[in-house]
Amino acid sequence: MSILELMSALGRSARASSKELARASTAQKNAALAALLQQLKADQSSIMAANQHDVDQAQAAQLHDAMIDRLTLTPARFASMLQGIQQVMDLPDPIGSVTDMTYRPSGIQVGKMRVPLGVVGMIYESRPNVTIEAASLCIKSGNACILRGGSESMHTNQALASPMGHALQHAGLPIECVHIVPTTDRDAVGQMVRMPEYIDVIIPRGGKGLIERISKDARVPVIKHLDGICHVYIHHQANLNMAFDIALNAKTHRYGVCNAMETLLVDAAIATRALPPILTSMHEKGVELRGCLRTHSLFPELTGLATDEDWSTEYLAPILSIKIVDGMDEAIQHIATYGSHHTDAIVTDDLPSAQRFLREVDSSSVMVNASTRFADGFEYGLGAEIGISTDKFHARGPVGLDGLTSLKWIVIGQGHVRGS
Repeated sequence: MSILELMSALGRSARASSKELARASTAQKNAALAALLQQLKADQSSIMAANQHDVDQAQAAQLHDAMIDRLTLTPARFASMLQGIQQVMDLPDPIGSVTDMTYRPSGIQVGKMRVPLGVVGMIYESRPNVTIEAASLCIKSGNACILRGGSESMHTNQALASPMGHALQHAGLPIECVHIVPTTDRDAVGQMVRMPEYIDVIIPRGGKGLIERISKDARVPVIKHLDGICHVYIHHQANLNMAFDIALNAKTHRYGVCNAMETLLVDAAIATRALPPILTSMHEKGVELRGCLRTHSLFPELTGLATDEDWSTEYLAPILSIKIVDGMDEAIQHIATYGSHHTDAIVTDDLPSAQRFLREVDSSSVMVNASTRFADGFEYGLGAEIGISTDKFHARGPVGLDGLTSLKWIVIGQGHVRGS
């Protein structure tokens, strides 16, 4: 069977099963998620063994450290994955909810009903937890899905396919509601993004090159997330102990994630007090530091002078760019010039400054006195997330249940007919 034939068969199957899943009750969808939760617990040892096989192969192939980190399923990440399923189960079912019902002068009632998108195509690298997050969110939101993970996580994803099928069957739903593409052939991605007759939306998660390629080639609408060039700005009225904790967490909690800080901005008025403790601790943790000229004068251990390329780079690694700025105007301008509209934070005790930052920074998540690492569907109470969109349409920020639905207008009348 050719790749075109394989993907067309998966598409037809997903389209057909999506109609049945769209009709499923909340109880039935939650039963599938509960069964998935229990089966994953039962299969944890075999899943972890498959993941270790993938990690060993990735290390042998000398893949980038950030990719290996995202690929690795630790016990804590496995537990978090299970918790995400439980959160999705606990969330209200959006499907069929009716809002904004109003009477029009004609006497009709007009409102909106939330409905599934249909079939969701996920294309992602590393992160085998995305397989479960995407599947659980799609099941609860009434969408069939076709999941194409990277070749580096193939063994883990195939190990996750069995509990998925068991869970759907247990709930009386078609096992074809969730397809995990059984090939590493890159042409499978090319076929997925050119199947609007079968797939309603594509959601890519991975490197910038993958997402740009998909956006360029797709004939299916794409919810995309490009770079995660996240900033923390320490305002001159910041609590310096708080600033220290937030900066360290935002950068060093995990390096290979899209919500890690890549650039630290510090007001010149407090730079001599705020920066040395932060940079000393970063240096001790092995973070490579690249700063502006003024930063160099404060901290001679810097690796090098930050360039335009540094300000524009999502490192996904223990590398940090630092810039001393002359106030909020320059900080906001820097973020507007070099940021990626993902997540940016200010540390300040001044309420008007915090409010201005919230209004003027054009990112999908804007934070006050909190680490950028909180930009996450799980932390926002969405359960698992299917991705973080830096677009403004159709969804923005962490994409949870509501981001996987659409709205249709509904009209209720009592024999109303339209006059002139």
